[in-house]
Amino acid sequence: MGGKIKTAAQVVGSIPDGAHIALGGFAIARGVIAIAHELIRQNKRNLTVSQGVAGLDTDLLVGAGLVKRLIIGGGSLDRFGPVHCINRARETASIAFEDWTSLSLCFRYLAGALGLSFIPIKSLLASEILDRLEKGGAKDDVARMTCPFTGEIYVAMKALTPDVSFVHVQVADAEGNCRIDGPRWENEEQAKAARRLIVIAEEIVPTSTIQEQPERTIIPAHRVEAVIHLPFGAHPTAVYGRYDYDGAHLKLYVEHSKRADRIGDYIRSYILETKDHPAYLEKIGGAATTDRLKADPARGY
Repeated sequence: MGGKIKTAAQVVGSIPDGAHIALGGFAIARGVIAIAHELIRQNKRNLTVSQGVAGLDTDLLVGAGLVKRLIIGGGSLDRFGPVHCINRARETASIAFEDWTSLSLCFRYLAGALGLSFIPIKSLLASEILDRLEKGGAKDDVARMTCPFTGEIYVAMKALTPDVSFVHVQVADAEGNCRIDGPRWENEEQAKAARRLIVIAEEIVPTSTIQEQPERTIIPAHRVEAVIHLPFGAHPTAVYGRYDYDGAHLKLYVEHSKRADRIGDYIRSYILETKDHPAYLEKIGGAATTDRLKADPARGY
């Protein structure tokens, strides 16, 4: 296809141990699952991971022992329950945590995207979250300040600029112009804050198709380093307008993640014993499974 098209293995191979990676998506929607799998296959270690609301991808990386620091605004597998690996790591203090709110993380990414060193907000004031941040590992990233114009108190937050951001999108061209249909959460700000931006796309279309509706281009090509074409790359999470979440597989994952002695079985069976994402899709049932999850083109779900 030319352009900036690369494989997941090529891109992940360029990420050094100890990098700060930001993951798009939200809980069980538009997760960068295929990237999490490849990070595990290549055993990238001592990662800092940031995400607005941590989901299956981040839970997997924590369960695999690859994460050193976690910067999140919460975490959930929605109706399927909590993120067990993340919660277990919190209880055992096996990794460092920075617990923000989703909104405050979005503003920190926004500061990074705008090239600002910090950004002021009010929403953290008088909260236990701010108290914990000031007393914990994020004390160098927050500071109370007085507005020079009104005398009001604000919380100044240091910009968040990941080394690499990964965002899963519905449509992109080979140069990286892409659309995100449906909810975007903080994904646009997160993507534009990073030093490197990688797009994982369900579908690659000609640039002329993108140009037909330029207002739908959320991330322009000049921001993007590489495009990875991976249909069903977010499985078992959902992608708006493309496919539903795989409830049966999410339940299977949760049963494994509940116990520290079982998460390794899931990782071994579904990730380490599959060489790439197409092999993983075959492992989970192939076309019979993916066809069942596809959205109806007319209804969108």
